[in-house]
Amino acid sequence: MTPLVRAEGLRKVYQDEGRGPFEAVRGISLECSPGEIFGLLGSNGAGKTTTLKMLATLLPPTAGRASICGFDINSQSHQVRQKLGFYSSSTGLYPRLSVTETLDFFARINGYPKARVAARVQELIEHFQLEQYRHVRVERLSSGNKQKVSIARTIAHDPPVLIFDEPTVGLDVVAALAFQQRLKELRTQGKTIILSTHIMSEAEKLCDRIAIVDSGQILACAQLEELRTASGLHYLEDIFIHYLQSNKAPG
Repeated sequence: MTPLVRAEGLRKVYQDEGRGPFEAVRGISLECSPGEIFGLLGSNGAGKTTTLKMLATLLPPTAGRASICGFDINSQSHQVRQKLGFYSSSTGLYPRLSVTETLDFFARINGYPKARVAARVQELIEHFQLEQYRHVRVERLSSGNKQKVSIARTIAHDPPVLIFDEPTVGLDVVAALAFQQRLKELRTQGKTIILSTHIMSEAEKLCDRIAIVDSGQILACAQLEELRTASGLHYLEDIFIHYLQSNKAPG
C-alpha cells in the first residue's frame, strides 16, 4: 500500500539571538499509509509540533523533503492543503462566524463539492452534538465547544490525510471518548492519521504504530508490541521513559 505521507530527513533550524542557531528538528523521516493511525510521542520541545507544522505547510523546512498524497510540501503547498486536515490547539477560528458558517467556510475553501456542502455541515453538527449551537457565534461558545468546532472544521472537506496535534486536551471524558471513536471510524474509511498526544492510554488504544521523539529525532518507531519486545517493558509510559533516558545516557 502506497504511503500518503512521506518525509525524508526533515530539519528545522531557528535563529535565536541569544544562543545562535537552534535545531528543533534533526532529520526526521517517516511514512504513513492509508488506514493507519501513526502516533507521535514526545515531551514538550521534542520537535513534534514543528514536524507536524512542516508537513502541513505552515513552516518551511530548513532541509529535507516531504509529500502528502504525492504533492510536495514546498512546491505544491496548495494541493497539499486540499488533501490535508490539520488541527492544533493554536488553530484559529473566526470569532464572529457561527458554527454553521465556520464549517461551511472551511468545507468550501478547501474544495469540498459545493452541492454537498450543506449536507456535510449538517452531518458534522449532528456528529459533534452542536445542533443547539449551530447559529451561535464561535466567540460565545464554551472552550469545550470551540474545540469541537475546531476538530469538525479540520475534517470538513473530508481530506485523505489528517494531522491532530494534542486534540483531546481540554475535552471532558465523554467528548474525548467520542473523538477517539471518530478516529477509529476515520481509520476504517482509509484515512491516514497522524496523532500527537501526551496521553499514553490514548496512544495505546488508537495507534497502529508509534514514534518516540526526543531532541528533534525519532528514537524508536514500531508497533506497540514490537516496542514492548525491544524494551522489555509493558506499559507505554515506561517504554517512553526508557527511550528518553537511553537517549540522554552518556556515551
